[in-house]
Order: sequence, then C-alpha cells, then structure tokens
Amino acid sequence: MIYPFLKHVLFCLQPETAHAVTLKSLRLLEKIKLISFIHSPVLAPKNVMGLHFSSPVGLGAGLDKNGDYIEALAALGFGFIEVGTVTPKAQTGNPQPRLFRLPEQEALINRMGFNNKGVDYLVKQLRKTAFKGILGVNIGKNKDTPIEHALDDYLYGFNRVLPFASYVTINISSPNTEHLRQLQHADLLQNLLQYLKKAQNTFFQTHNKYVPLVVKIAPDLSSEQVIDMANIFLSEKIDGIIATNTTLSREGVENYLLAKELGGLSGKPLFSRSTHILKQFHQILGNTIPIIASGGILSVEDAHEKIKAGASLLQIYTGFIYKGPALIRQLILY
Repeated sequence: MIYPFLKHVLFCLQPETAHAVTLKSLRLLEKIKLISFIHSPVLAPKNVMGLHFSSPVGLGAGLDKNGDYIEALAALGFGFIEVGTVTPKAQTGNPQPRLFRLPEQEALINRMGFNNKGVDYLVKQLRKTAFKGILGVNIGKNKDTPIEHALDDYLYGFNRVLPFASYVTINISSPNTEHLRQLQHADLLQNLLQYLKKAQNTFFQTHNKYVPLVVKIAPDLSSEQVIDMANIFLSEKIDGIIATNTTLSREGVENYLLAKELGGLSGKPLFSRSTHILKQFHQILGNTIPIIASGGILSVEDAHEKIKAGASLLQIYTGFIYKGPALIRQLILY
C-alpha cells in the first residue's frame, strides 16, 4: 500500500500544513480522474433519516470546513460527506499551534476553534458542487457571540444552508469554543431545538423539502445529562444524533507530554468513552432516533462495536488520517 509511505512523508510536516497539502493534492488527483481510477467506490446502500446513503461510512466534520474539496473526498468512496463546522461570520480560530499528533496512540488533540470562512462562503461552494450524494452541513456559533445569543447564530446558519444540505448538524459539543457546551444543558438545549424545529418545518412547508436536524453531542456527559438530553431529543422529535465529539479527558494518554495541550482528544483513546455514551443513548432512544457513531473508529472491529452499541451509520476522521482511504473500503465491506 502506498498510504503508509505517504503518511510518513506527511507526518514530517506540521499537522495543519499536512492537512492543506493532502486536500489540495486530492483535489488535483480528482480533477485528472486519478482518484476514481485508483479507488472504485463500494456500495452498501442504507436508508436512515429518510435519506438514501450509498454506504454507511461517512466523513466527519472538520476535514473540509469550507466545502472546498467535496468532490475529491467523495471520490475516495465515502457514503456521505459532512462539511463544517461553519459559523455565520468568518473567523480565524484559535492561535497556532492548535493541532497535535500522538502517533503512538493513533490520536489527535485539537483546539482549532471553528476556523472557517463563514457560512456565506460555504453556500457559494455548495451552489457549484457537482456532488449528488448525501451532504451534511455542520453549523456552530461564532466565538464572539455571547451564549445567550447563540440561538441567533444557529438559526442564521441553519436557514442559510437548508436549501443545499441533505441534513444539518448543530455542533453544541466542541470543547474549543468557550461556553459552547452549556448549550447541552436542558433549558438551553430545549429552547434551541424548538426554534430550529420551527425553522425546519417552515422550510418544509415552503419548499416541500424535509432536511433532517442532527445534534452532535459530547463524550463527557454524566448519566443524568444523557437521560435529560435523550428525553429532550424525543420530545422535540430530533432526527438524529452524532455520538460523539472529541473529549477533554486524557485517559489513555496521561503519560505523554502532548497530553498537557488544551483541546479535544480524538482517535483510539476516545473509542471506549464515545462508545459508552452511544450505548447509553441507544438504550433510551432505541430505534426512534438513529445514531451516527463518531469517535475512535480505526478498524473493522471498532465498527462492529459501534454497530453493536446501536449505531446506524459511521463517521471517521482521525482514523482516516492514520489509516488512509483503505479504511473506508474495509469498513463498508466488513
């Protein structure tokens, strides 16, 4: 396989530099049709949230924040692509360095801070994309928006992307935007979801297009928080959840120097914590609300555990960084 060699080269670069080089290279390969020549997509159709997925293995948000590389990433064989997180206004995110590799643990720590070009730029990209598959859009609030006005940001972003998205994910669980996780608290969460569901219904009534509303949750929830949130999801008829975002825990990497860096931990050390939260939500929600598993999926065995815990779909990000495109095919065929 060529990817282990490429990974070695890329890992010699700073993480954000490697990220940019990889995406630009993929776009070039897609334009000259080399990706489709090397990778023949594997189909394993599945219907979830009223949508038809070509396979249950998708790309998690964060890799293509601005929708610049949708066609190139789709050519690798993902069953669905999620772009973002995007905010109403463009913002630079947190100061660099803000992305760190822990290769021995097959993990990343990031404190990116929703760096993106803003929802208006993303919409321009979505207008011109040739991609016809399932496209999720992940939205958040701007850093300088007070938490008491977060609803305004989510409503603005939601309404802007509804015409172009297959589903919309609200990110209320990133640990890298101050106070953002407060939106997971019962009163704030219910109020936010009620307004978004109203906007969803208004769009459906006007355009006859139902766009599922998905919530991305944190892995650092107590059992009581899980129960409260699950009941709100049921009462507000949320269409899906993503379990989970990155963790503030450093369990499994405590003895590594980089573990002292602030930010969310992803990859293999996140797997158990993320899967535990997934299982807890599924025990309450059953098959009423589908769950997209995200967090520490680096092997077929990991995928099996997520499905066994109650996942309907899978998303990879850090696993994709460490294992390469071959992981997509392996997971689809398992």
